[in-house]
Amino acid sequence: MRPVAFHPEAKAEQAAAARWYEERVPGLGAAFREEAEAAASRIAATPEAFGIVSGDIRCHRLHRFPFGMIYRVEADRVFILAVMHLHRDPTYWEHRA
Repeated sequence: MRPVAFHPEAKAEQAAAARWYEERVPGLGAAFREEAEAAASRIAATPEAFGIVSGDIRCHRLHRFPFGMIYRVEADRVFILAVMHLHRDPTYWEHRA
């Protein structure tokens, strides 16, 4: 299992999404955080299992929420580039790669 590191903007996106859900329905933000943590664990355990977006960039879609974790497998870690809402411009994060 490889360690997972987050781009600072990806970590901020995850926190903002959790806040947004929590403001709408109490407890839903916590559910989003749990799902995001589970997704990061699945990525760490089997990083090559998820679909390629472009080149060496992959995406793992969250199960319950319309978000995907965009990441790159590196020699010593998995680097999460974005926690992206799936209805957003799919290329907005590319400058992070």
